[in-house]
Order: sequence, then C-alpha cells, then structure tokens
Amino acid sequence: MNAPYDVNGRTVFITGAARGIGAATAQRLHAKGANVALVGLEPERLEQNAAALGDRTVFLEADVTDLAALERAVSATVERFGAIDVAIANAGISYTGALATAPVAQVERTLAVNLLGVWRTDRAVIGEIAKRRGYLLNISSMSAISHSPLMGPYTAAKAGVEALTDALRMEMAPSGTQVGCAYFGFIDTDLVRAGFAQPSAQVLTGQLPGFIRNPAPLSKAIDAIERGIERRSARLWAPRWVGPMMLARGLLQPLTEMRAAKDNAQLAEVMRVAEETHESDNQDPLLGVATQAIR
Repeated sequence: MNAPYDVNGRTVFITGAARGIGAATAQRLHAKGANVALVGLEPERLEQNAAALGDRTVFLEADVTDLAALERAVSATVERFGAIDVAIANAGISYTGALATAPVAQVERTLAVNLLGVWRTDRAVIGEIAKRRGYLLNISSMSAISHSPLMGPYTAAKAGVEALTDALRMEMAPSGTQVGCAYFGFIDTDLVRAGFAQPSAQVLTGQLPGFIRNPAPLSKAIDAIERGIERRSARLWAPRWVGPMMLARGLLQPLTEMRAAKDNAQLAEVMRVAEETHESDNQDPLLGVATQAIR
C-alpha cells in the first residue's frame, strides 16, 4: 500500500473558500501544514478566513465563470508558494425553481458556476498539478445520481461534473496525476440550510427519510476530503449512506420518479408554492440561496 499523501509543506488551491466546505477544508489542511490559497467571490470573508489562519495563506478574489481570473489566481499562488500540489474545485451555488418557469439567468448561472466553473478551474490549474504529480478533486454531489424536481440545473451540473472528472482522470493517468470526484449528501452548510428554508423545499424534504433529510455535520465532509487527499482517491463521499446509493444508482432514479408520479398533486402543490412565494426573487443573483442563511 502506498504511503499517505502528506500535505505538510505542499500547496492547496481551493475555490469557494469563503464559506462552507471550502473554508473548513482550508482550515483543516492548513492545520496539517499545508499552504492554502483561498479563492472565491466574497473578498471580505476570504480575507477574514486568511487572517484567522495566519501564515501560509493567500486569498484571491476570482469568479469561476472567468477563466482569465482563475488563471491569474493560479499564477499568484505559484508566485507566492512556488507550486500547486492539490486543487479542490469546490465553488458552487444553488437556486430553487422549475425548469419551465425559473428565471433564465438563474438557470444559466447555476450551470456556469457548478459545471463550467469546475471545468475552468480544472483547466486553469491542471498544468501545475501535473508538474507535481499531484491531486485534483472536483466536488460533485449525491445530486449527480439522484435527480430531484426544482433542482434541475443543479443536478444537471453535478452529473456533468462527475462525467468530466471521469474523463479527466483517464486523460491525466499517464502523467501520474490523480483526479477525484466527491459525492456529498446534505451537509450542514449555508447553502443547504438556506435551501431547506425555501417554502417548496420544506414540502419536498418532509417526504425524505430522516437519515437523508437531516444534514450531516460539516466535519463529515471534511473528514472525507482529508482521507481522499491522503489516498488520492478516485471517488469519495459523505455521509456513509451515499456509498450504497452510488452502487444502487441504476435503481435510484427510476424509484425517485415512481415515487413522484404516485403523488402528482403534491408535486404540483410544491411547484405552486415556489411560484406564489416568489422564491426566485429572494435568491442572490451571484450566490443563489446561500447568503440567506446569514442575513
């Protein structure tokens, strides 16, 4: 068995590092001796996070929909620390709304950040990662394998991230570079808390089993990421129940659709609630629902 990949003295580049999984991962890896580059859209939060960590940090404002901005962030990180060994394409947003009626800008922003933003991050950083025979981790979701109503753009993007990662993993294998994909269920983050607070989500999530409906502690996701980096894993997940769901993916989506079809009236009610409460009007144009959790 190969020795664990040690981040001590190595440099980790993290997008979406202002809050949630990105911020907590930076904290964990910095504590293990890594240099960390905090990349994201909220410069004040990034600066606060970097200040809290202290030395061996740099914060860089960049929107993952802007490849040039990401390339500048990569260059600045290399200039500061000399290299990039690990990258985590974590930036993501979420809106709620039906595909037929949600604002076009929100649908396209979700795809631009959650799918194309991962692709742009990968493209910007992969050359540096390959130089070090390092590790690139793309953050997908349980939504990649179970596609729910009112989350069409999000689940489409996360499924795309999985496919993109699978292809890139094979392409980079000859260089010794490892590429992983993370699948997370509901984790206790700003994004999940705010998403659950939407009127339509309160109806939908009430139908889920408790072990799925109740968000897992943020530490579960960070533990999985830490183990994944040590092993340079092709796939990692949290909480534990996500693993069996991945194995049963061929059955999961048909069962989800069958369950929805049994109660079309309730699904219609969920969509009516989303429309009548004007959910889309209350979601930040850049960050989706996440900012509502801290207002």
